[in-house]
This record gives sequence, C-alpha cells and structure tokens, in this order.
Amino acid sequence: MSKKFIYLNGKKSVEVQYGAEDAIVEVYIDGVIHQFDENNPNKLEYAIATKREKYSEFLNNQFENLIILTGAGSSVGIGKDLQIGEEKKERKGRLLAQLWDDVKEVISEETLHEFCKLVKYEDKFIKNEGEEEQYVKNLEKLLSLANISKNYVEHTPKQGEVKIIIEDVIKKVEEVIKTNCTLKLPQNAPHSLFIEKIAKRKVTNPRVKVFTLNYDTLFEQAGREKNFTIIDGFSFSHPRTFSGRNFELDIVSRNSSRVKEEDNFIQKVFHLYKPHGSVDWTKEENQIIQKDEPEKSLMIYPKDSKYESSYEQPYFEMMSRFQQNLRNENTLLICIGFSFNDKHIVTAIIEALEQNPGFQLMVVNKEIDSCSNSFKPIFEAAKIHNNIVLIDEVFEDFAKHYPDLKSYNQEDAKKIILNLNNYKYE
Repeated sequence: MSKKFIYLNGKKSVEVQYGAEDAIVEVYIDGVIHQFDENNPNKLEYAIATKREKYSEFLNNQFENLIILTGAGSSVGIGKDLQIGEEKKERKGRLLAQLWDDVKEVISEETLHEFCKLVKYEDKFIKNEGEEEQYVKNLEKLLSLANISKNYVEHTPKQGEVKIIIEDVIKKVEEVIKTNCTLKLPQNAPHSLFIEKIAKRKVTNPRVKVFTLNYDTLFEQAGREKNFTIIDGFSFSHPRTFSGRNFELDIVSRNSSRVKEEDNFIQKVFHLYKPHGSVDWTKEENQIIQKDEPEKSLMIYPKDSKYESSYEQPYFEMMSRFQQNLRNENTLLICIGFSFNDKHIVTAIIEALEQNPGFQLMVVNKEIDSCSNSFKPIFEAAKIHNNIVLIDEVFEDFAKHYPDLKSYNQEDAKKIILNLNNYKYE
C-alpha cells in the first residue's frame, strides 16, 4: 500500500492511502483516519472536497502582498489549434520532455542520436526488460552540453553521412521551442478566470504581481480579453520599449472637481514579469522591443547557464523585482506548475522562507509527494511549518476553486443601460 498527500500545511493535511488497482483504502484528515458512513462511499471525492475547503480557507485570509509564480504546469495542454495554410495544426503548451519529441520529429531520430553522441549526452534508461536503452528526455541538459561542445567538438561523418554542425542543431532546437511556445488563448483557458479572481484587491493594497517563467503570452492574452491594464515594464507608447522604471507606473483616475487631492486607483490592473523572456520580445538597435512575431525572440533557453543569463537585462530587472517583492511584509507567494529546478528562483524563495517572518508560500502542482532534490527540503518543511502550503491540483482546477472575493467586485458600481428597443422615434 502507498500513501500520498494531496494537501499539506503543518498539522493540517489530507492524505490518501491506495490499495490494489489504485483503489483508495483510507483517507487521513489532519493525520487521523476519517470514518465514512455507508451513505458516502466515494472516498476520493470526499478527500478532494476537503482539500479545496482547506486551501480556500487559507486563501480567504487577506495578504497585503500577493505574488504569483507560474511554470510550465500553467501552460501545458492549453492552446488553440492554428490554421497553417490549409492544414489545422494542434498547438498546446508542452513540457520539456514533450519538446524532446518535437525536436526528434524535426531533425529526425537518427540525427538526434548522433547529436547526443557528439556532445557526450549519455543519460539513458531501459523502460522494459529486454528492450533497448532509451535517452532520458532532458532537453535542458542536452542543450547545456551542446553549448559547451560547440566551440571545440567537430563531427567527422562517415562516408555517405551528413556532417552535423552543433551550432546549427542548437538553432533548430531553439526554433522548435519558440514555435511550440507561441500559443493562442482558447476560450476555456483558466488564465482569464484566475486573473479576475486574484486582481480583486483592496485599493489600499499593492497590485498583484504575476511572474511567469513561460515564454508564451497566455497571461497577456487573458488580460487583454478581460480589459485589464498590464504593467509589464514596456512603455505604453509605440514601439513598446523596455525600461525597469515602467514598473513604477500605475493607473489612477484624477477628478479635478473633487475636494480631496487623493489618487483614485482604478481596478483591473496587474503587474507581469517574465524572468526567462518572451516569444514577443526582441532586441533592435540596443533597445528591447515588444512586437508580434519577431524574427529573433529574446528568451533564456533551457540550459545550465540560464542562471548566469539572469544577470543580463531585461532578465536582471525581473529577478531583482522578484527578490525585492519576496522581502516585503505580509507576503504570499503562490507557485503554480513550477518544478523547483531553477536554481536562481529556488534560492530566492528559500532566502525568503529563512529571512522573512512575514512570508508565506503556497505550492500548487500535480503531485506534491514527488521529492526531487530541489523540492525535498520544502516538502519536509511543510510537514512542520504553517507558513508553507502544498496542494496537489492542476492549474485549471485551482483557478476554478480559488475563492472569489465578492467584496472586491471588479465591475463598475453604476452602469447606465438604455433600452433602445422600447424607444419610439417621432
């Protein structure tokens, strides 16, 4: 039998125990076996409902500073099919392991195999006994080795083989990543609902800040769809050029006839930061520009050196803002679909947990019992400390069950509605 946490927050927890054929045998609430009566046989349904009650209760607390950090899990499986010529092409968010398969399809399995041998990528496993070894689909490590090898390793092809030029293959891999991260927001995407909920804030509180490690523009599209103003570091004039000072801007309504000289902060505004770049950023004449479908996008591609790359602009500005915001009092950071494999991001989060007594962390991932080396310390700390919450939930379900604070309604308080159908013209 195996046990699995689906909610963990200090002494509060929801844990399920599996038996034969993955059937749930027991449900533990706060460490105690729950006694079911005969009228409630669906143990999984009860466990999930209890989990959502617990994290809704936690989120109903008012946090002065709300920060969202999203990784690949907030985009995977989300996207609209694209019409390319006469062909309809499926285009949905992908994980790195899936992008490995996309690369193999573009450059061929044989070329990918030779490329791995050339750059000394040797991570393999045997899926089933008696079968051949397969490569571990770690595109980040492959690109790291390729970038090290490109300056001193040269391929000597056998007769009849095509010469592999490492730098050319790297460019093709990066193009595959960029293409598959250029996504269109579908109507049922959770991004729109989630933004509407998290942006409902007291006007006295700072704007919600969304940091996304994804290259796609799903949050931008969702914001535009719902008429949000997005403060993303780019100017409001065209061409949209980047400056860190633009993050200091806000949107207020200034009424000259009022008695008090106070700024009235308008609703439906959020800050957006992209520490790894974006498919719609590019560099022209030493300026960072935001434009649709640039020829060369400004992105930190997956590789070991992305930690060093984060010290360049505009990435350095984004990381500085992330660290700065984590140091504020009464701060909640919600990580959604983040693997905790990015050293520079994890370092900032751990520093906040250790140094900021007013910092709280919520992690929303599909499966929270997966103890990778980078996540294990946080998992163990969540068993003890009340300021760390771990939730087994996919982004779509989390957005749906995130509490909707009705008291901070985004809609206009008063609207004039003219029913022209009942008006008779003379």
